Amino acid sequence: MKISLGACALMMTLLPFSTVAATLPVPVTSISAVVNDDIITSWEVEQALKPLVREAEKKSPLTDAERRELRSTVVNGLIDKKLAEQKIKELNIKVSDDELRQSIEDVKRQNNLTQESLLLALSGQGLTFEQYKSQMRDQLERLRLVSQEVKSKIQVGDQEIRDYYEVNKSLFAEEESFRARHIFIKIPKDATQIALNALAAKVEAIKKESQGPVDFAAVAGKYTEDATAKDGGSLGVFKKGDMQGEFVQLLERLKPGEVSGIIKTSSGFHIIKLEERIPGRAKSFEEVKQDIEDRLYKKKSDERFKQWLAEMKKEATIEIRP
Repeated sequence: MKISLGACALMMTLLPFSTVAATLPVPVTSISAVVNDDIITSWEVEQALKPLVREAEKKSPLTDAERRELRSTVVNGLIDKKLAEQKIKELNIKVSDDELRQSIEDVKRQNNLTQESLLLALSGQGLTFEQYKSQMRDQLERLRLVSQEVKSKIQVGDQEIRDYYEVNKSLFAEEESFRARHIFIKIPKDATQIALNALAAKVEAIKKESQGPVDFAAVAGKYTEDATAKDGGSLGVFKKGDMQGEFVQLLERLKPGEVSGIIKTSSGFHIIKLEERIPGRAKSFEEVKQDIEDRLYKKKSDERFKQWLAEMKKEATIEIRP
């Protein structure tokens, strides 16, 4: 699981050099760039470059020219990062331990993680908890810098929000949704053909029972072999994008109150009852006003931050070495 840190989109999510240096021997082979009085080492560049190369080469091997271009992008990103760090230090921006702890708790809540599952997810990304805390603190400081240097200078007007809504109404359309129940019978691992035939016959009998005078929810509660059994097989309300393709096609054909035929998947047999079809609708301006304001605010923040970085670069002494 990839843990989202919620950092500004314009800032590269890179593990700070100082974080790793505290725990690993760092081979500083050469200096790649000098930013005012700070250096960017070739080791830092390589560490930032590796995951980008890995991702890019999933499609095809990189040419030398493509690798050089990617390296140049990384170096420039690290320069931006270094300039931000220097400004943070100059402005004495700090994040308290309590603020850091609360931010980590927010990440856990948003991703539905326990402390143990967070540690497991971080391990999969090659991070220790201490490295993650340092990285999180680093990003929170940068967000505070953006807020102080950029966002305070940005305004989004009511007419601007209204105009955006009128031009982009389709973005705020609520798609059709469904309320349904199901009966699910598992297919055991390594089931023989004889066992599958017997199970299919059992499911056929359950289907007939579910279409009879007995309430579908009662039949689902009796036979369903998943967590929905206690709620009579209730799947709640969901949109098309929440279901697998074959189930969406099936539900689109059903009328409210109808029970489907048997659907076989790799995990088991399904019987579905459509209880309600909820039509899609266009959300009102008042419903989406805050969302639009947030979008416009972020767009302006990103643009202003780019300008701010460009201004910082003009004033800085920067040397990029081969």
